[in-house]
Amino acid sequence: MEGAQTAIEAGALREKLGVLGNDSYTAETCERYAGMIAEIKRLKQERKAVILAHNYQRPEIFEVADFIGDSLELARNARDVRDADVIVFCGVHFMAETAKVFNPERKVLLPDLKAGCSLADSVTAEALAERKEELLRIYPDLKVVSYVNCTADVKALSDACCTSANAAKIVERIDSNNILFVPDQNLANYVQGQTQKRVISWDGNCYVHHQITPDEVNKVKRAIPGIKVLAHPECRRDVLALADAVLSTSAMVAYAKSSAADKFLVVTECGLSDRLLMEIPDKHFYKACKLCRFMKMITLEGTLDSLRHLRYEIELTEDVRIGAKRALERMLELSV
Repeated sequence: MEGAQTAIEAGALREKLGVLGNDSYTAETCERYAGMIAEIKRLKQERKAVILAHNYQRPEIFEVADFIGDSLELARNARDVRDADVIVFCGVHFMAETAKVFNPERKVLLPDLKAGCSLADSVTAEALAERKEELLRIYPDLKVVSYVNCTADVKALSDACCTSANAAKIVERIDSNNILFVPDQNLANYVQGQTQKRVISWDGNCYVHHQITPDEVNKVKRAIPGIKVLAHPECRRDVLALADAVLSTSAMVAYAKSSAADKFLVVTECGLSDRLLMEIPDKHFYKACKLCRFMKMITLEGTLDSLRHLRYEIELTEDVRIGAKRALERMLELSV
């Protein structure tokens, strides 16, 4: 009976994933995934665990997630976790740190500790402290706004955090006319176009978004007249200039669901296109995207292993945790 049920679930999974046009989702693979999904769901109950997953995760990860979203939504959900002893974060390291910031008493797990972020690596707490001190001599009212794609110790030195969904709002609402924005230069440039304040950018970028070029976007626009271009603000300025809308990942989902258009070019990490294809199968989604090697380090096998063995646990010093929490809470206050 159990084998028959697994076969049914494997068939349903293959049909669901079939819309992605990915040849790797064979009958054998989907049967293996169905067994792992069932075991993960069983272990979630046994461990009193919840799974939070970013929009850029592998499609099979979405099948076990209790919540899927962008950085802002995940921060809110991490803060509001109830009735759970364990949080498994299917994302990258700085995101799991954010969950730990809000849940010091809970066990927060990241299935693969190598799942880092090139953007987060572009700024250290030491370098930020030095730059902040230099700029305060020139701009006494300087405030530091850090994109959530940074480590907890960088957040702890910031006056407020932000996400791509609320970056312009945070900069507008924080009480300073001079903002040091770290670490994403492309997002800083985008925000500068939305405000009269001085935005001083850090020299960092997300390699996934920075590699996308105008030529790639224009090629699709020429081939499919009338297609709507949705671009993430971490993209280069010349790419954003070609977009019909510049949106965070979750805002892209909402836009695609509500728009009368049925053809979209999704200019961000490829995982979001997979989610859109699965959730809105009656519309067409085309890719001008790159894969994030860090996001794709999180696998179904790794998630199962993490739950089985309760690894790998995220730990923060209390002073860093408190400082990062202050900056994150300031973000949530200012973004209302």
